[in-house]
Amino acid sequence: MTTIQQKLESLGINLPPPPQTLANYVPYTTAGNMVIISGQLPTKDGQLAFMGRVGHDLSLEEGQAAARLCAINIIAQLNTACDGNLNRVKQCLRLGGFVNCESNYRDQPKVINGASDLMVEVFGEKGRHARAAVGVNALPLGAAVEIEALFLIE
Repeated sequence: MTTIQQKLESLGINLPPPPQTLANYVPYTTAGNMVIISGQLPTKDGQLAFMGRVGHDLSLEEGQAAARLCAINIIAQLNTACDGNLNRVKQCLRLGGFVNCESNYRDQPKVINGASDLMVEVFGEKGRHARAAVGVNALPLGAAVEIEALFLIE
């Protein structure tokens, strides 16, 4: 059986240290066997990697890359919540995706697919989830995408 860590390595993903919060909240919280991950931005090496509005400043493909990076940060937070053992994940239950875009932009679901696709690549069937993909007029620090998550763990 392939471990989740081996799967990440095969995808060329080295989990970063979990990003720090920007305000008065925690990066994740647990309730029984559920882990709720606070909204993650597309940060890399402590810096925001994708800023601006998708469909205006950034292409759909850049928006998808931003969503994928948010998902990597979600998995980094989840790894901490699971004490370094991602094999404890039973199911990704939900992703909530927010896309910084113009009011007439209609491809939010395609943008958030950048995160959804990664969850399935990493966790297989356990990565399939319910989801929301919402367009907004601004996100913290001018980020292009923000994604929150809910997981069931052992």
